[in-house]
Amino acid sequence: MAKTDKAVAAKATELKKELQRLVKAIVDEDDYKVETADKAIRTLSSLKDLKLNTSLSLRLDDGLAVPQEFRCPISRELMKDPVVLATGQTYDRPFIQRWLNEGHRTCPQTQQVLSHTVLTSNQLVGEMISQWCKEHGVDAPKPVQNIDEVVTDADRDYLNSLLDKMSRSLPDQKGAAKELRRLTKRMPSFRGLFGESTNAIHQLLNPLSPGRADTHPDLQEDLITTVLNLSIHDNNKRLVAENPVVIPLLIESLKSGTIQTRTNAAAALFTLSALDTNKLIIGKSGAFKPLIDLLDEGHPLAMKDVASAIFNLCIVHENKGRAVHEGAVKVILKKIMDSILVDELLAILAILSGHQKAVEEMGELGALPCLLGIIRESTCERNKENCVAILYAICINDRTKWRELREEENANGTLYKLAQSGTSRAKRKANGILERLSKAASITHTA
Repeated sequence: MAKTDKAVAAKATELKKELQRLVKAIVDEDDYKVETADKAIRTLSSLKDLKLNTSLSLRLDDGLAVPQEFRCPISRELMKDPVVLATGQTYDRPFIQRWLNEGHRTCPQTQQVLSHTVLTSNQLVGEMISQWCKEHGVDAPKPVQNIDEVVTDADRDYLNSLLDKMSRSLPDQKGAAKELRRLTKRMPSFRGLFGESTNAIHQLLNPLSPGRADTHPDLQEDLITTVLNLSIHDNNKRLVAENPVVIPLLIESLKSGTIQTRTNAAAALFTLSALDTNKLIIGKSGAFKPLIDLLDEGHPLAMKDVASAIFNLCIVHENKGRAVHEGAVKVILKKIMDSILVDELLAILAILSGHQKAVEEMGELGALPCLLGIIRESTCERNKENCVAILYAICINDRTKWRELREEENANGTLYKLAQSGTSRAKRKANGILERLSKAASITHTA
């Protein structure tokens, strides 16, 4: 069959690792998310499908000849969901649907112009294939759920030809890079193909020399954007992040190249950081300094992707200290005070408020008036909740701020109002602060 044994084994290993991670999260956490369980079920289902299809592939590779009429004329593989085109020719649904989606209005076999593009299930051929599989002791192939994921041998050959050009002349590299950027954006199937070869990503990034990645800015932009496109594919996230070349090149691209390159490098780090193991890899690699510097520059095209990347990375406790050490608190608080990207940056500060040094810095940098002002003026409940969570952390850490909080409360009743009308979490935090202020006042009065 089309997929090599090595590619199937690599995909199975990837799925098993992901399943192991998800099951561990479910077992270890009392209050695990429903989404985690759903993802575990989907991963297990994918592993099962891979096993069934691999079983069929092995039987066919062992010399079991598939009748020609059971093969799709496009993929040359055993049809999973045979359908009839307007010309009367039978194809496997995902492959002919992809042909139509690409704008073709002719029959691939006869070249006749189609009178319509309605696909009709060929139940007779479908039943014949099922019977043939049963007679030969193999499981009938399951229909493809996602048409965008189908690949053909022609796709593989084209990808290999483009990757080969990455070791040729500069014009060849630039042309191939532009085409790979286009294909990985438009066709999810091309993203998945990179998982079939352990060397594909090395070949892709071959033109970008470490330390000189920005020598040809347009080539750098196309290749970094292709890495971003590849990172969107769930099965690629670990493969891409664990490649020793990728993260250093993304970090270098955060510092140099076009603003689009720098933005897409940040977006790629954000996408890759969906996996906790990747968060650690990225954090240890020194990504925070260039991310924070790019945030500080304040280019409107880049800021949202940078903020998203920093937020995702800081979910892992080990990365909070790295972000604080590289100056995240000062830069973020300044942007918030300037009313820039307030929603996203408040969410990052709320995460960092679990780190002692971050809380100390917030107090020293005058965060209290800013946070209290947002609670009074904002209409966003989430922002109010994040503000009071940060204030609670400051209040716990630094008793010298209690007087300022008490004066604010006497003047505006900001926390009291939030304790009455905020979200459940905001109410808890606001009441926690008020109780501490009340106890401190009572002790002072008694003394």
